[in-house]
Amino acid sequence: MFKNNLYKGLGLVLICAAYTACKLPEVAQRTENKNVPATFNGSQDTVSTASVKWRNFFTDPNLINLIDTALKNNQELNITLQDIEIAKNEIKAKKGELLPSVSYGIGAGLDKVGRYTSSGAGDASTEITPGKGVPEILPDYQFGLQANWEADIWHKLRNSKKAAINHYLSTIEGKNFVITNLIAEVANSYYELLASDNQLETVKKTIELQSNALELMKIQKQATRVNELAVRKFEAEVLSSKSLEFDIQQDITETENKINFLLGRFPQPIIRDKSSFTDLVPATVQTGLPAQLLANRPDIKQAEYELAAAKLDVKVAKAQFYPSLGISASIGYQAFNPSYLLRTPESLIYSLAGDLAGPLINRNAIKAEYSSANAKQLQAVFDYEKTILNGYIEVANQLSKISNLQKSYDLKSKQVTALTQSIDISNDLFKAARADYFEVLMTQRDALQSKLELIETKKQQLNAVVDIYHALGGGWN
Repeated sequence: MFKNNLYKGLGLVLICAAYTACKLPEVAQRTENKNVPATFNGSQDTVSTASVKWRNFFTDPNLINLIDTALKNNQELNITLQDIEIAKNEIKAKKGELLPSVSYGIGAGLDKVGRYTSSGAGDASTEITPGKGVPEILPDYQFGLQANWEADIWHKLRNSKKAAINHYLSTIEGKNFVITNLIAEVANSYYELLASDNQLETVKKTIELQSNALELMKIQKQATRVNELAVRKFEAEVLSSKSLEFDIQQDITETENKINFLLGRFPQPIIRDKSSFTDLVPATVQTGLPAQLLANRPDIKQAEYELAAAKLDVKVAKAQFYPSLGISASIGYQAFNPSYLLRTPESLIYSLAGDLAGPLINRNAIKAEYSSANAKQLQAVFDYEKTILNGYIEVANQLSKISNLQKSYDLKSKQVTALTQSIDISNDLFKAARADYFEVLMTQRDALQSKLELIETKKQQLNAVVDIYHALGGGWN
């Protein structure tokens, strides 16, 4: 009779468990799209510059030293390294949940029960040795071990551990992405600093040229060939160029401090070769195939690991609907007198129990958690697709930029040559009274502007090469 009731009870529990487990809320599903265009601009070359180590990609020893220092001292990178340690500890915690937890306990106390209670009447008749009963105030001494373990029937704990592993791998890729960003930012700032140095040198030479022209105007005024207006115009141009000189010096200071910040140090001079800027030739870049971005770019790999973790989190949330099996056990010794504490088997106590429990009514919290986990999975899918799309567009933009900047640089070089020659021509024509002072003034102004623009274009060329190296996923390996 007892066995029949037991079987009926177990059957009812299993039916309830199956019902609650099978009736899950409806959620949206989406598979990520990994498709990318076959090539960049029709090129079938499979070699990618992303495989080149940054020490070999950059040739300036001063820049290499700066990047080395940044990789050691940059605070953002060091913060990211601690994220990796946090994720690593999370894996250890999830692994621990798969194993039984064992604890020890030691206790002592006093217990006084009423004489006219069932416990008191029972204690009064108990004799441990002939002629001796249990004391009215009963001490209690005990020590032992306790163990608890949840059987991972539905792989809830194992999936949670796998999700933690994917989060850990994601933090590693996040660190790699910080490295690529840091290298690109240091390199771009370094080239910006060199460009500002050359612009400052150009402005100083122009000021010298303009000052000579101003003196010429003063002489021409004394000879009554020009009036006071010409002198004032040239004087104003010299003052404007001197003002521009201080603006560039401020840019140099801010760029130096930006580099020092990236290097994790207080302001100090940045060692650099100022004279080599105009001779720098942008490195040749090979883009490889778009599909290689999936393996080369750390941000894409990071998004992929986060997506894998989100899928596992959905499985963990789904397992909350299923019943869980817990097993607990304990063993130890308990007695009212320390002298009896280690007597075996009289003072030996032990227990073994198992329980099967699952949600039946009012599962709103579990449903909400499951729906949230699925929504986060969809977010991870969209983020993964967005990261791939962004990576491809970045490379495409930089390819176009490199091509157009080269054409622009060639034309600006010719413009600078023509305007530089025009300065001498305008001066000669002015001395021969075949050109007025305004033509001389405008020629000098246009020549200065074209030289500054040429330097700016050179900087943009170097930055574009750094940016496409970064966009291809280079620098972290």
